[in-house]
Amino acid sequence: MSDMTSSTTLLLLTALSIAALHTLAGPDHYVPFIALARSGQWSLRKTALVTCLCGLGHILSSVVLGLVGVALGVAVTRLKVVEAMRGGIAAWALIGFGLVYFVWGLRRAIRNRPHEHIHVHGSGPHSHTHVHSREHLHTHESPGVNKTTPWVLFIIFVFGPCEPLIPLLMYRAARGNLAGAAIVAGVFGVTTIATMLGVVLLTTFGISLLPTAKLERYNHAMAGAAILFCGLAIRLLGL
Repeated sequence: MSDMTSSTTLLLLTALSIAALHTLAGPDHYVPFIALARSGQWSLRKTALVTCLCGLGHILSSVVLGLVGVALGVAVTRLKVVEAMRGGIAAWALIGFGLVYFVWGLRRAIRNRPHEHIHVHGSGPHSHTHVHSREHLHTHESPGVNKTTPWVLFIIFVFGPCEPLIPLLMYRAARGNLAGAAIVAGVFGVTTIATMLGVVLLTTFGISLLPTAKLERYNHAMAGAAILFCGLAIRLLGL
């Protein structure tokens, strides 16, 4: 094996391992999808599609930034500063989105709280549990949320940085090896999206097997809380 081939193989293995570890270590790569799939009652197909599109936007935005940096002769250290700024924007966007969604979901759960009604018939009074506007909310509000949240998540992921990809990409591109840079970006991207899909789909399927019917009206609030804490973890703990 030549030195060039050995170097390329090592770089690709590095890209693969870093992409997998980067994805698993960042809860923002899977928690929002799991939470929204549960609250929006998405099918596994829709969950996979939204996850793939957001992952693709996440990767491509960093690829474009890296290539622009190479074309302009910008140092990696400067691009890392830009990526850090993008990371801050994405984290605050997650926090804001999660907070708004949590408040909306909590209000929805309170409005949909079960309560008893007493009726008097010939055989005497009896009571039954009743939920106001349950069918109305399912019919009108949930589809609107289902249409909006994937796009909000996509925009956040486009802003979200993919810091490890920048130096790997620029290492090849700066030397004029655009084919090598494309291969590295491809391996990194495919590994990232595959890891995201694996975690999201397995977790979503596992949750669907749990007896969570009593918590159903809190699904939106819990999803909002999960996204909120995910954003806070990224902002405060640097995950």
